[in-house]
This record gives sequence, C-alpha cells and structure tokens, in this order.
Amino acid sequence: MEHVIIDSSQDGLPAVAGRACRVPQPGAVEAEFTGPDGTLVQRRWVEAAVAVRFEQLQPVAAFPVVPGRRWGPGWWWSATTGGHIPHGSQAMCMQLMLLDRDPQVVGLSARPVRLIWRDPGSGRVLTWVPQVFIRYADGRALLADCPAHAGPTGDRAARAAAVLGAACAAVGFTYRRLVPPEKVVAANVRWLAGYRHPRYRDAGGLEQAVLEAFAAPRALMAGAVAAGEVLSALPVLYHALWGGRLVADLTRPLGEHTLVAPGPAAGDGEQEQHGR
Repeated sequence: MEHVIIDSSQDGLPAVAGRACRVPQPGAVEAEFTGPDGTLVQRRWVEAAVAVRFEQLQPVAAFPVVPGRRWGPGWWWSATTGGHIPHGSQAMCMQLMLLDRDPQVVGLSARPVRLIWRDPGSGRVLTWVPQVFIRYADGRALLADCPAHAGPTGDRAARAAAVLGAACAAVGFTYRRLVPPEKVVAANVRWLAGYRHPRYRDAGGLEQAVLEAFAAPRALMAGAVAAGEVLSALPVLYHALWGGRLVADLTRPLGEHTLVAPGPAAGDGEQEQHGR
C-alpha cells in the first residue's frame, strides 16, 4: 500500500503546485547515518528516528564545493550547542542564525541522516539528505532544507519533500523547507549574531545596568547612554537582544531610535545556554 500526497510543503515552501506524488510507506524508508566509530550505519527509518539522537551526529556527507559559486561551505559557531555546525550555503547559514536564536531550540546538526527509498513508480532507489536537524525543548524534532528563494521548488526536491513529509509524520517528526526571512530581518539578525558569544553577556559588568536602563521601553541609544559608557554598553545590549532578555521590532532597520523593551527572558538566569 502506498500513500498519495499532494503539495507536501509542510508549512514551508510549496512543492510544485497541483502535482500528486506517490510515496512509499514510511516503513520502507531507510536511514543512513554516522555511527560512534565513524562508519556509516543503515537502519529502518521508523526505528532510527526513535533510537538515534540526530542532533548529536556528524554530517553523513560533506557539503559540496561548486566551482563558480560566490558562496561555499563554511562553519557556524552555535550559541545553542557551543560548537561549530557546517553549512553549505548562505541561505542555510541564515537559517542556522534564526534557529540558534530560538529559545525553544536545544539541539542542532547539519546533514546527520540520509533517507533512502525505492520510487514506487520507477522502482529506482532514491536518496535525500536534509540540510538541518532541529530538536526542541519539548522533544519535537524537525528535519529541514534551506532553499535560497521563497518560490516553487524543482521536481526532484518536491518529490523528496513528499517522501520526507510522510516519513517524518509517521514518527512524530516534521519536515519543512524553511522560508528565507525578509531582507531587513536577515540583516538585523546577522548583526545581533555577531554578539551571540557569552563573553558579551556581562562584558564590563554592565549586564544589570543595561537591563535596568530598559526596564521601560525606550530608544536604543538613549538606553545605552543611561547604562554607562556607550561603546561598552552596546555589545551587552546587542547580546541581550540576541538572547531575548530585551526585544525590539526586527522587521525595521535596527538603529539608535529603535524602541527596545524588556523581553520574556529578562532576569531569567536559566536562559543562558552557551551564548544565550
């Protein structure tokens, strides 16, 4: 028996509109991942998803270097994990920033698993390696890809999305193609990410002064001036914005007149997780 899924975008980017895609039963999908000794292990997906902590695994395959592209593979230092996560594109790096800033995210890894299945129509063996695995504080898990554009995807990616969507749903996971953020949001998060390291949290002993300066909403620069020496206070302020102890509207350009207010994590000593 096979499922039929149409437009299985799973809250992310749409697959090819109106196209039906026949996918195998989740029990027929295999998972390949790196074992503790560095060798590749293959198990049934429905078993591996329950037993394996994918957020702790190394990539099952390296990101390719494509000649002629302006952006190649790199590394992102994660405030969530306290370690480096490889990425293969600028779009993926941006999504890692957004995920790293999400207080509900407790685990991140890149390309930790390859899904393998036999196409019901052609009988060919097909594979797909999702770019990111995310573990949330409540135990939820997300496999995701990070396309560069918010638009319909190609045929191969759309078919893979259908298979991964069904396979993930069968084990309580979710699969998504993550929507790229708006340019202003991306620029603001990229700026704040420069202050994600824990060394900025109480740099110069100014954390409490900065939080007190924004006990009530006020302009960013006015609060920095009130907290002490501006050049010393700003990194602490930006770190607090990164970690959620302070909040601002990041859909508008971040500047001296940006209104900054206390955030839901203000005063929460338990919020610090590496760089948070």
